[in-house]
Amino acid sequence: MRVLGIETSCDETAAAVVTDDGRVLSDVVHSQVKLHAPYGGVVPELASRDHLRNARPVIEGALERAGLGAGDLDGIAVTCRPGLSGALLVGVQAAQGLAWAADKPIVGVDHLVGHLLAVFLQHPGVESPPPPSFPFIALLASGGHTALYRVEGLDLSEVRELGATRDDAAGEAFDKVAKLLGLGYPGGPVIDRLAREGNPEAIELSRPMKRRDSLEFSFSGLKTNVMRWVNQHGRPGDDQILRDLCAAFQRRVVDTLVQKAVRAARREEVGEIVLAGGVAANRELRERSAEAAAVHGIRVVVPPFSSCTDNAAMIAYAGLSRLARGENDSGRIETTPHTALLRVTRKGPGRRGTRAS
Repeated sequence: MRVLGIETSCDETAAAVVTDDGRVLSDVVHSQVKLHAPYGGVVPELASRDHLRNARPVIEGALERAGLGAGDLDGIAVTCRPGLSGALLVGVQAAQGLAWAADKPIVGVDHLVGHLLAVFLQHPGVESPPPPSFPFIALLASGGHTALYRVEGLDLSEVRELGATRDDAAGEAFDKVAKLLGLGYPGGPVIDRLAREGNPEAIELSRPMKRRDSLEFSFSGLKTNVMRWVNQHGRPGDDQILRDLCAAFQRRVVDTLVQKAVRAARREEVGEIVLAGGVAANRELRERSAEAAAVHGIRVVVPPFSSCTDNAAMIAYAGLSRLARGENDSGRIETTPHTALLRVTRKGPGRRGTRAS
């Protein structure tokens, strides 16, 4: 099977063609980073308008690079949740129009499930690790989501949340701290770069949600801790203090992610952990998770950098199993800012373990 994936959930307009064995025939991504950088974050209205301008050329580019026409496809998969409502609508309308014109089946895909399955993609010329076996533990850490899942198969019904963030996502915390320090947007890559030259123990910061029995996350307190430090000491310049502060902040985030991921794997008696989402591109997270897991005989699988950030190849692959069963959502795809994955972590204050609606 050859499936076209379309992704417009946030600030990337993307299209890709993927086969049923995970081979990526084309992968086109138009980034809006420069558009949103002056605002320190994604502006939904600007994102939607940019998707409108670029959806068609990106889709045409993906088909051209794959050497295919719309009639050669076996189906189309499009992100329909979660994400920015206007942005999602652009992608879904483009996908439904193409599916109708080419008389092809179409399925809606949950963006988070795409991230969880991105580890199975095979990009030409890019060395990929051997894929994991089911079940595995997935640590999904991005700008909008941070959660641990037990993944038992390719379908949404086979994914179970073990714990998630009660407030800020890890990537969101990186962006907010970077903005506080005047480092620009997106914050993750620049903090990661500066942290390499810093001492993570030089500045004392709080350790977020360190309860040993919890698989939930909370990064708002750490973000506030950095803000108070800046209010007390002033914003550091381009000096060693800035690097030490970035290193301390990143170390606290990475410690939390790594410790809870390993704890989840041991609790679930699963031998593999998959890192997913944009924060999975973080150098320290990739290195330290592998080291910590190896102590317990657990393997960490990290996708190539191109599969960590938002892309359409993962959406195509996530839709393949439904298309292979002959399913078709034509005329019935609805967009929503909420994931279809059942949340068990309550947002904000409240008793732990309360099932979210």
